[in-house]
Amino acid sequence: MWIPKWKRDELKGVDSPMPTQVVSNEEFIPRPQSKKQKEVELEIAKIAETNSKKLGMDRRSFMGSSLGLAAVFLAQNKVFGNYWDVDPEEALNKDVYEEKWPKSEYFIIDVQTHFADLPNLPGNFAMLPFRNMEWVRNMGLDLKNSPDAYSFHNFVKEIFFDSETAMCVISGVPGREIDKDPKGKKLEGKDRKGGILPSWLMAQSREQINQMAGSQRALSQGNCAPNHYWDKKNNKPDFTQLFEQMDREKEQYKISSWKWYCHFDPGRSGSGFRLDDEKMTYPAYEHTRKLGLKTISCHKGYASQSRELGHFAHPGDVEKAALDNPDLTFVVYHSALKHGPSEPEFDKGGIFDPTTGDLAWHADLMKMKERNPKMNNVYPEIGSAFGTLAIVHPEMCMHFLGRNIKTYGVDHVIWGTDCLWWGSPQWVIDAFKRFQISDELCDKFGYSKLTKEDKAKIFGLNAAKIYNVDVNEKRTNLPKDSLSKLKVAYHESGGNMDNAAFGWVRKDV
Repeated sequence: MWIPKWKRDELKGVDSPMPTQVVSNEEFIPRPQSKKQKEVELEIAKIAETNSKKLGMDRRSFMGSSLGLAAVFLAQNKVFGNYWDVDPEEALNKDVYEEKWPKSEYFIIDVQTHFADLPNLPGNFAMLPFRNMEWVRNMGLDLKNSPDAYSFHNFVKEIFFDSETAMCVISGVPGREIDKDPKGKKLEGKDRKGGILPSWLMAQSREQINQMAGSQRALSQGNCAPNHYWDKKNNKPDFTQLFEQMDREKEQYKISSWKWYCHFDPGRSGSGFRLDDEKMTYPAYEHTRKLGLKTISCHKGYASQSRELGHFAHPGDVEKAALDNPDLTFVVYHSALKHGPSEPEFDKGGIFDPTTGDLAWHADLMKMKERNPKMNNVYPEIGSAFGTLAIVHPEMCMHFLGRNIKTYGVDHVIWGTDCLWWGSPQWVIDAFKRFQISDELCDKFGYSKLTKEDKAKIFGLNAAKIYNVDVNEKRTNLPKDSLSKLKVAYHESGGNMDNAAFGWVRKDV
């Protein structure tokens, strides 16, 4: 029998801020916990029960605080091995946590964040349960089936109040805006539609955040991609519509980069597209040059999002595109990891070779740089891949991040989390602060131990260079802005993270 994970956790007395088992996307029967996952969960419950009583706290409040995060890492270490840097006192004393992991230590720019304003979507589209949409089902996301859970207002709370994120890039999901109605009338705002998170909504929300803060806290991307507007009569891109929309997104929406999904087909062309397609994609490169917009973030990996077009998510088209366009910046989301631990295909074999450290598709992205050491305009981003690998398979995660840094350089690895899809990003931030590559793998594979300076670059300094953010100015002024004041008030009033997970698991209680 299936049961919502939050209900199962409530009955079991577990309220973990990090996943303790695979959660079904309703596309497959939920798999039972592994033996080690059960052990982790039991250990979390023991620590939470013991420590919350010592501190005179209810368990939910304990687990929604930094003490609960520390308890999770202690449990992970006891079961999986000493992978995480955590002191037992951190799960008893907030001062110990804050002294060891000061919140002002890193300037964090999250380049891959999302929300979905479902009630404002027009027509029957808004009535569809979000988790039942194909790309959500195929990604294995763990989301509450409620508009409030991934609304803009919850986005602000979870990204800025419940985490240390200083700035975010509101990142697009596949969707094509409609420029005119059947009578030829020019459309504006929500009448342009565009799916779950269209460019107009990202821009509108960016402005709301920045006006609320009184400073620049958010940037936004544009969804417009080469196959979004299609001339079906001649079976080729409708470059007139494409370029008009690109102009609109740059000039009216004031986007900071593009977000492309090669394995989606909003224009109904009948196929996806490649970054190295000289006839389809290169004209878009030329046009974005004219607009002065030179950063292209492209989803690569996580191929089961699309059954028919998933092969377009392979990074094989990055190499030629980057070499032919050295003035453009290519941010490769998910570092091209073929399947994440939440996807059914992750367990089918062939994903990881422990003798070489190769991860499917990710290794192909690495080999491109090895063949072209002077190719300096490609940046692997680690959203979803780092967080889920870290808690499901720490060894794979060490290879994933170690190989990124060894191959592309620590100054080219970019921080992203893919939240709200995973709730507040604070657990991922905590995981990265505590993350280290083992001596054994460093010796065997030539990886480097991560320093605080390395983590500072990955957390935000690298993205700051891409997006022209003055970090010194931000560090001086952001603590004084209105959003920071609201965050202080939120925490002083007892605000905590909500650790509920709303996907489906087996009923074993």
